[in-house]
Amino acid sequence: MTRRFLVAGFVATVALAGAAAAQQTPSTAAGDPAAAPTPRMPDGKPDLSGVWAAGAAGGGGPREAIEDERGNLVEEFPSRRCGPTQVKCGDYTNQSEDGEFTARMNRNRPVYKPEHWDKVQQLDMWTNKHDPVFFCQPLGLPRAGAPTRILQTATDVVFLYTAGGGGAGNAEYRTIPTDGRKHDPEKALDVSFWGHSVGRWDGDTLVVDSVGFNDLTWLDRGGYFTSDKKRVIERFTRKGNTLLYEVTVEDPEVLAEPWVMAPRTLRLNTNRDAGLLPEATPCRDYDHANMVTQIRH
Repeated sequence: MTRRFLVAGFVATVALAGAAAAQQTPSTAAGDPAAAPTPRMPDGKPDLSGVWAAGAAGGGGPREAIEDERGNLVEEFPSRRCGPTQVKCGDYTNQSEDGEFTARMNRNRPVYKPEHWDKVQQLDMWTNKHDPVFFCQPLGLPRAGAPTRILQTATDVVFLYTAGGGGAGNAEYRTIPTDGRKHDPEKALDVSFWGHSVGRWDGDTLVVDSVGFNDLTWLDRGGYFTSDKKRVIERFTRKGNTLLYEVTVEDPEVLAEPWVMAPRTLRLNTNRDAGLLPEATPCRDYDHANMVTQIRH
């Protein structure tokens, strides 16, 4: 069984990453992008506008460095069929099984309350049937990762997400006020995939506080489900042509403690055509009803 949206998402992600690498100006590629002057808005706040490479969040377990026949270091995908001394066995044997295997190798995993671990493991075992990514629904926060493009005004920011971020999903956007307002009590009760977000400035860092989520998204692959009590705090700090993205997730309903994602530093794509993002191919799920086993190729 196949899902065309996964293939399209992968191609889109690779193409975007390749374009970002190829379109760097010589000054940015050769020097330290963080050392470039930080552009600012008329009110003095950092201007976060731009296309930021490597915004996707999902998947991608660690790889192992091994030597090839000539003694050169290469990266080896840690497939579950590789023995301790085996080499050249790094291909996926099964996309679902190997993908979940490498995700569990990540040491920075959310810690659930004891009564919820059975559910996490059950969802993980049947990830190819229950992972929300297969329903073509929005990835939500924090799984979608940092936005691909940011548009900023004096009173709000617009985040654009491309299809393919985090492994699949459709193109999405968020519009967030940055005037320091509090959460609207009524809007915060209207649960959604992206939640109800408000922004404020903490020095040169934009802090986005989001509540009002539904319980249909995962934090990441591996069965890491959430509840409608989830709260996500995102922090965006621009230094030169880099953007530091930090996320803390609170979910007192299911998590034993807040989960702090590993910080990610994104690089600005300085090509003048970088913001002309192509129209995304819609995600279409036409295989889910046929799922009868835990195996997916």
